[in-house]
Amino acid sequence: MEQANQPSRRTPHRALLASAVSAAAQAADLLREHASRRDQLVVTEKARADFVSAADEGAERLIRTLLLERHPGAVVIGEEFSPDAPLPAQGIAFVVDPLDGTTNFLHGFPWYAVSIGALVDGALAAGVVLNVATGELFTATAGGGARRNGQPIHVSPERDPGRALVGTGFPFKHREQLPAYMAQLPRVLANTAGVRRAGAAALDLADVACGRFDAFWELKLAPWDIAAGLLLVREAGGRVSTQDGAECPVAHTSVVASNGVLHEWLLTTLADP
Repeated sequence: MEQANQPSRRTPHRALLASAVSAAAQAADLLREHASRRDQLVVTEKARADFVSAADEGAERLIRTLLLERHPGAVVIGEEFSPDAPLPAQGIAFVVDPLDGTTNFLHGFPWYAVSIGALVDGALAAGVVLNVATGELFTATAGGGARRNGQPIHVSPERDPGRALVGTGFPFKHREQLPAYMAQLPRVLANTAGVRRAGAAALDLADVACGRFDAFWELKLAPWDIAAGLLLVREAGGRVSTQDGAECPVAHTSVVASNGVLHEWLLTTLADP
């Protein structure tokens, strides 16, 4: 693993964002090339219902190379090549999901993304989520707000759970959590306008940030799933926590995201025995 660099405090957040946007755009181009010959991809099952292909690996390799060219000595933590690497307390770190929504990609379901979060001394500084299929680009910097295709975005103003559209993710990798999830789902369904599961957590969080979803929850996600999305939601005026209400870390964790107004309602609904 690359060693963390020392002059991190002198690296502006906008420079980190520019690097992440460039890397995400070039990785998206590569993924589109693979999508055009999807039937030729060799797919490996890392674990039950957890797939990887040359598309994921090639995109992560490209992102890693580009980021380290611009930020020598930075730490790059990616889903495919360094999933167990710890986040450094000092220096610059990039947390990368080269293809969020791999199953969607493999089936030609047009909802998958490149997600890159940049941290400085352990704190989120910049984030990028690029929808590969649509080209929609979400960006955020700490203290600089969140944007979609360059335009400022904000979470929804919805205050009534009965009118809320809520995103979710199924615990398909963690089947031991199915009983808990299956108890939560009908409670949320019974008290909202609807629940959606699109299969790409980075895009789910982006949808909370831009007001398409009023809230979102999932019982367990990985750092690369959420690093960029956490910053998007917070910079768009929303709130992200763990299921017990604590501030959500860039880690393997439960995630509850909302426009802020509906947050306590969702936490209570999920916890209701």
